[in-house]
Amino acid sequence: MTIEIARATDVAGGEEILTGEALAFVEELHRRFDQRRRELLAARHERRERVARGEQLDFLPETRSIRERDWRVPPPPEALVDRRVEITGPASPAKMAINALNSGARVWLADLEDASSPTWGNVVGSIRNLRDAAHGTLAFTSPEGKAYSLRDDLRRPTVITRPRGWHLPERHVLVDGRRASGSLVDFGLHSFHTARQLIENGHGPYYYLPKLESHLEARLWNDVFTFAEAALGIPNGEIRATVLIETIPAAFEMDEILFELLEHASGLNAGRWDYLFSIIKVFRDAGPEFIVPDRASVSMSAPFMRAYTELLVKTCHRRGAMAMGGMAAFVPNRADPEVTAAAFEKVRADKTREAGDGFDGSWVAHPDLVPICREVFDEVLGDRPNQLDRRRPEVEVTAAGLLDVASAGGDVTEAGLRDNLSIAVAYTAVWLSGNGAAALHNLMEDAATAEISRSQVWQQLRHRVELVDTGRAVTPELVRALLDEEVERLRADVPAERFTAYYEPAAALIAEICLSTDYVDFLTLPAYELLE
Repeated sequence: MTIEIARATDVAGGEEILTGEALAFVEELHRRFDQRRRELLAARHERRERVARGEQLDFLPETRSIRERDWRVPPPPEALVDRRVEITGPASPAKMAINALNSGARVWLADLEDASSPTWGNVVGSIRNLRDAAHGTLAFTSPEGKAYSLRDDLRRPTVITRPRGWHLPERHVLVDGRRASGSLVDFGLHSFHTARQLIENGHGPYYYLPKLESHLEARLWNDVFTFAEAALGIPNGEIRATVLIETIPAAFEMDEILFELLEHASGLNAGRWDYLFSIIKVFRDAGPEFIVPDRASVSMSAPFMRAYTELLVKTCHRRGAMAMGGMAAFVPNRADPEVTAAAFEKVRADKTREAGDGFDGSWVAHPDLVPICREVFDEVLGDRPNQLDRRRPEVEVTAAGLLDVASAGGDVTEAGLRDNLSIAVAYTAVWLSGNGAAALHNLMEDAATAEISRSQVWQQLRHRVELVDTGRAVTPELVRALLDEEVERLRADVPAERFTAYYEPAAALIAEICLSTDYVDFLTLPAYELLE
């Protein structure tokens, strides 16, 4: 087996990160695990085809004994006992990494996935920044001369790194002439360069695992971790993983996912926006009862969303695992106190619901939201570091409850369709420019919300949904017309050169995948081919 690296020396940090030893480790990960990864991706498609033919998702009969037996994951390490507020964001550029580390949050989710555009510079730069953060040397000076460095007067967050999902490739790394797995590249380079230092710091190599669709995918990650620990000479169980339950198939396998990761399991997270995307994707052609209303009208109090989050808390605490709440995506606008006050109240209400439901902590996307989230959880936790003692025995969740999308209520409107088209294009344009997190309409958007937006358009087209505010049916002609109008509005907001470079290809891509008769599983796959 041979490994080839494109642009090893012309990317900042390449000579430090893409060393012979590091690449040999990545190559060995591929040699041992990539074929299984590919087989599991094929299994995803087979399962989805069975759903399209009428098979209902349900709890697996073959794993009933795992769900019914008493077992628990290992206690959390000291660095992960208290996770009441976690800030999320990309690990590149360095300025954003430093701001997250200086935010006062208990945990920083260093995101190499949905909030990161996987340019080669971002991939390598993220690993270098995380290595420097582990050593306490991360610093940055802007072109204007402003210096950013790590503060010494507060507790820095525990870092949990999120590698790319199993489905994403890395075209700059070829193994036997085939594109490598983005997951194995990210994990391999990160663990090679940081694992020992993190353990020495009293933390450890901790990971958030995205987009899992089955316990067999968790089993693969567990085998990767076990091999890596032996290869890197670190004790078994030092690697800990929190799994994002952000696909509808995974919601039926929470117990099994924790069981497969057992000695490496730390908790589960309610990845709400990707979860909604997954529901639309899996049931996109299943009938009108699975048509999701305008995204803005789907609240976490909708019965099918509450079923999901309450099952997650109950499952985690029964197994001794941490239950982490979802994203507060509101972005404060310091120039508009009224907008900021409204955003703060929405965040407070969201976090109050989560803390009251038994979650052990939750996510925010902006440093200004850290104090609100911390205050809410402080009120509920008091002197306790978490709520692992809240078992929620009263919660009973059925398969029908998880699948009751119609319980969301709400309507499909032309205003919502316009928003979807505008957000999908605007976010994709920002992503193509190399930035994976974009503030749009006072919300921090990432790939998940763009995925919801374009998937809703596809689903509405498929079913020729009637828009309640205009009475018009969603047709290809209407989508093209509204898309053209929304793109023209976006044109007025950005410089002409930027519009030509990023917004025009983004608009063409969104038109192509929304109007195609074949559904594209992930927007980021065709978009990746447009990245420089």
